[in-house]
Amino acid sequence: MKVLNYIDGRWVSSTSGQFVSIINPATGESIGEVALSNEQDVKQAVSAAKRAQKKWALVPAPKRAKVLYKVGMLLQERKEQIARLLTMEMGKVIEEARGEVQEGIDMAFYMAGEGRRLFGDTTPSELPNKFAMSVRAPIGVVGLITPWNFPIAIATWKSFPAIVAGNAVVWKPALETPIMAQQLAQIFEEAGLPNGVFNVVHGRGSVVGEALVEHRDVKVISFTGSNEVGRRIAEMCGRHLKKVSLEMGGKNAIIVMDDADIALAVEAIIWSAFGTSGQRCTACSRVIVHEHVKKHVEERLLAAINTLTVGNGLEEGVKVGPVINQDALQKIHHYVQIGKNEGATLLAGGYILQDGPYKEGFYYAPTLFTNVTPTMRIAREEIFGPVTSIISVRSLEEAIEVNNSVDYGLSSAIFTRDIHRAFTAMRDFDTGIVYVNAGTTGAEIHLPFGGTKGTGNGHRDSGVAALDVFTEWKSIYVDYSGKLQRAQIDV
Repeated sequence: MKVLNYIDGRWVSSTSGQFVSIINPATGESIGEVALSNEQDVKQAVSAAKRAQKKWALVPAPKRAKVLYKVGMLLQERKEQIARLLTMEMGKVIEEARGEVQEGIDMAFYMAGEGRRLFGDTTPSELPNKFAMSVRAPIGVVGLITPWNFPIAIATWKSFPAIVAGNAVVWKPALETPIMAQQLAQIFEEAGLPNGVFNVVHGRGSVVGEALVEHRDVKVISFTGSNEVGRRIAEMCGRHLKKVSLEMGGKNAIIVMDDADIALAVEAIIWSAFGTSGQRCTACSRVIVHEHVKKHVEERLLAAINTLTVGNGLEEGVKVGPVINQDALQKIHHYVQIGKNEGATLLAGGYILQDGPYKEGFYYAPTLFTNVTPTMRIAREEIFGPVTSIISVRSLEEAIEVNNSVDYGLSSAIFTRDIHRAFTAMRDFDTGIVYVNAGTTGAEIHLPFGGTKGTGNGHRDSGVAALDVFTEWKSIYVDYSGKLQRAQIDV
């Protein structure tokens, strides 16, 4: 299989003529090749998008929305096929892959509905015989840069609102997951989206991503990925006064109070910490436990971890798949060594799985530390793997302080039966997402998704808030008085 760029409605090779292998992380085997593009390919895609956007913006929004309805139906028809390709390419277990495709389906139908809303505001004028309103206007060409861990979901969070709002898209997907980009582009094509409105350019972030960010005709960049890259993109966009939306890392915590339903809390911790092999920005990498129930939680977590089946995500019953590649495997193992050296107690895992069925893939044993302090690196830095740490606290106030002490602010959760504690946590957690009696992952598409502090720069994916990234507000005044009226003066 060769995965090509999709530019102006055509499947084309990169002008570089180069390809790199696509690796199945469960087996280490090549499952195809993807074009390795360059700056010239980006220029072609942006040029096509710029031409197409002028016409697309003139299409009434409800008609633009009809394309998204068709996209949603096609995703629904092919849900199992796409889910299996997703697992083969990225590694997450098939159950999760199906859920991710469903997220794309839900987003298609939700954003299609916005085609009949895209609400503005009308407001009284302070002057007689004068009408005042504000409306959303498309921005133009938008650049999307997305990661490999949710290659369909995140792409739909960004592309669907951009397109229904009247923009054209140039998308640089992660080099590890180009098959998902190919699938989505094919669906847009079949749904009847005009040529040039949706374009895909594969390649390295340092080449394709940088060219996309620097291009003067790309008016907004929406990025999901690491803090290091996000900060660089923000700096580049700042020099051009270019609008930029960033969704980056997380160091998310589940707080378990002494009155919690421990069984429910443990179930949520296992799902939040080890689902997607911990490769989620919302993964629970800290478990902040009241000292009175610490031992009970440790015992329950150990028992639950011992039941987890690690393996190829295409096999039903497997709960933890591989991590994305060898570099990820080494990074995770490096952090485990840091945890040991810092004095944390390793309760489970802590090693690379490399024998028998794990010999060729990239597998790491689900790992649990305890006796971790809030200042340890494993309690502060994003590991992005199946590793979580138990931190003991004496009170709700201390738990909130520890929760808020990290540089990130994406997701947090509390397990308690006390409504006063629950509402205090809802008020005082400084994260963009808060859960009560649920894990740190499980956002729904009709609510804003994003975080505070080092997690982002104030914008949000999903929900109506996503439209704010891809539209500008235009204020309009219509004076039908037949004379010059001066606001703030002739009142």
